[in-house]
Amino acid sequence: MARQRKTYSPEFKQEAASLVLDQGYSVPEASRSLDVGETAIRRWVDQLKAERDGVTPKGKALTPEQQRIQELEKQVNRLEREKSILKKATALLMSDELNQSR
Repeated sequence: MARQRKTYSPEFKQEAASLVLDQGYSVPEASRSLDVGETAIRRWVDQLKAERDGVTPKGKALTPEQQRIQELEKQVNRLEREKSILKKATALLMSDELNQSR
């Protein structure tokens, strides 16, 4: 039978990384106390450090600020796509009007 992969919330990951960064736990200590692999803890610590330095992660953000940045970036991308569609539609309508007026 295949092992079920565990999933953790961004809040849990942030708290786990915070144990190492803010509360002085070592990675092995945090790993044992939370029953999570050391590799996962190290990844979360590295991600939290990067987020605190202002780097927006590729995956799910841990900090609320970076989560908000990701939401806003998605919104900007959507609005840019909509703007592009509207520009193309306007150009198409304008060319149709020119062709009909001739």
